[in-house]
Parts: sequence; C-alpha cells; structure tokens
Amino acid sequence: MLESIFIGMTGLNGYSRGLRVIANNTANLNTPGFKGSKLQFSDLFSSDGQPGSQSGLSGYGLNTQSPTLNLKQGELRQTGNDLDLAIDGTGMFAMRDTSGAIRYTRAGQFEFDSSGTLVNRNDDAKVLSIDASGRMSEISIAGLRSTPPKATTTVSLAGNLSSTATEQTVSAVTVVDGRGTSHSLSLKFAPASAGTPGTWTVTVLDGATTVGTGTVKFIDGKPDPAASKFTVSYRQTGFADQPVEFDLSKDVTSYASGSTSTLAVTGQNGRAAGTLSKVGFDGTGTLQLTYSTGDVVKGQRLVLGKFDSPTAIQSAGDNQFKSADGVNWHLGPAGEGGLGTIRAGMIEISNVDLSQEFSDLVIMQRGYQASSQVISTANDMLQELFAMKNK
Repeated sequence: MLESIFIGMTGLNGYSRGLRVIANNTANLNTPGFKGSKLQFSDLFSSDGQPGSQSGLSGYGLNTQSPTLNLKQGELRQTGNDLDLAIDGTGMFAMRDTSGAIRYTRAGQFEFDSSGTLVNRNDDAKVLSIDASGRMSEISIAGLRSTPPKATTTVSLAGNLSSTATEQTVSAVTVVDGRGTSHSLSLKFAPASAGTPGTWTVTVLDGATTVGTGTVKFIDGKPDPAASKFTVSYRQTGFADQPVEFDLSKDVTSYASGSTSTLAVTGQNGRAAGTLSKVGFDGTGTLQLTYSTGDVVKGQRLVLGKFDSPTAIQSAGDNQFKSADGVNWHLGPAGEGGLGTIRAGMIEISNVDLSQEFSDLVIMQRGYQASSQVISTANDMLQELFAMKNK
C-alpha cells in the first residue's frame, strides 16, 4: 500500500508537469514565433532480480521526459511593417546576441538601431547576413542613407526628324551636373548642306549660349551607325569638363513629314543626390534600399539556419532557440538548400492549437484526479489496517 501511495504521487507529479506545459502553451497563444511543446510520459519499471519472484518486472509509476517542441509553421499575418519578416518554409533567422552567442528565431521583428545595424527588437541581438563565400556579418545601412549625385553622360532621343524640315528644335533637354543640379538645354537641328542630304548639324544650347555642336547622318531615313551619336563638352565653373553624348542610334528616323517632327528626349543617365526613403527585403532575404531618386540598390542577404534533428534545438527564451550540439545546424541564404522564402511585412504567430490544448487539459485533470484517488484509497486501506491492529 505504501508503494501504491508512491505510485500515486508519481502520477500527481507527472500530471502537474503536464499541466505546466499546457499552461505555458496557452499563455503564449499570441507570442510571435512561439513553438508549442508537449510533455512526454513514460512508465517507471524496476527489476527486483530475484529468481522465482512473483513480480518479475514491477511497475513503479509514471515518469516524465523532457518536453518536445512542435516545430510546425504558424500562421503568417500581415503587419504593414516592412521590417517585420516571416519565413515561409524551413529555417530560422540567425542572430548574434550581446554575449556573442548565436541564437535563432522565427519571430522576425527587426529594426535598425541608431548606428544603422539591423537588430532584434526584443533584445538588440544583431541580425546576421551571409555572402557568396559563406561568411556571416551584421546587416548595416551605415553610410547608405544617401546617394551622391551622378553627372549626365548620355542623353537618348527617339522619334522622327522630318527630312523636309528646314529647322527643328528639341527643348527641355535635362542634363545633371556633378553637383546634382539640373540644367535645361535645347538641341537645334539644321540641314548641313544641299550636297549632303540626310546630314544634320546639331547645336547644343544652354539658353542663348552654345555648349557645342555635332553632326548626325541618316541613310534612307535610318541613322548611319557611324554618325548616329555625337559628344559635346559641358563646362561648369568649379568642375572638370563634362562630356555628354547625345544618342540617336535607336528608335530615331528621318522621313518626310512636312515641317512637323516628333523627335524628343527619352532619357538621360544623370541623377540628383538621393536620400533613403524605404528599406525592405525581397523573397530571397536581400536588403532593398529605395532612394528618393527612384533608384533601388541591393544590399546584404539574410542568413537562415536549419537543423537535421529536433534534438539539435533548445528553447532559449525571448522567442529564441539555440543549438543543442553545435553540429547538426546548417546555414545558408533564403530560398536555397531547402530553406524557406522571406515574406516581408508579415509575422509568424504562435503555432499553439488552443482546441488541442483544452483537450489535453481535460486529460491531465482526469489523470490527476485518478492518481489522487489512488492515494486516498491506499490511505484508507492503511487506516483500516491500523484499526484492525488496535482491535
């Protein structure tokens, strides 16, 4: 009977631990990236080792093992924050905490700190990237918050330059200088001479000031490859001469259309200084920097980690995990080697199934009640035995 009480106590202890695991799961129902766990039960056996023993292997109650993590992916929800990241598929974000240890998480709630380094919002752990050689480093936008201006080197035109026109002017030709200042030039086309049909002299004007001249030539209405471009030197005080090429080699024709021409500028490759307007990540985990000029620059690439066996991972608190053995973990970029893709502006919520937790709660309650009833019954039997002795 004393053994029965001991066995009942193992049941009470085991189901109490099970209740604690369920309580932890339900409490973290809304914790981003949380992975629920389940307590493993086993029976206690002992061999008395005596020949002819009637008991052989005798049961000694309930034993509990370490809880196992449920690593199933949770639901992905929109947040509207470009630095909230979720992984669709296998893998975890890799971070380096303040002590230098590597930690992993599915809760991609990140931000850039005052130094421009991407960190975890909860504990300022540094989010890691990986390069083509497999080297890991912190993700930073330090020095990338603005872009320098770029002087125009090429201006492209398209349209039809009427072969019967006596003169044609293309206005509002934007050119950017080395300081990032835009200038509006104009191009004045005039037939070269009666003896050279299809040849045009082009004068580049900055207001009334001639910047330079060039010559373009058409054969049967199409640009002559040898004379479809010309270059002038644009001079600005305080800067070296700026060579600007005017390109009429593509999508330009010269057919008869009276005095009307459709020739116009289609683009130029200069830009003013830009400021960083948006930071985000694409599906491969590559940093995307968008500037006020419309330029998009790619940066570092997030590193993800995955493990070979569930025994290689341990919970470390704060929505983070750590390697249990340091061997069975593999690192790589998102979308490669079986790793999942990145979903920006989303967060993975807890994978706890509340209905399942409530079902397990009832089981734990019934088991606890049954174990306590065993103890009560064994105690009643002992009391009866003592009463018989007193008689």
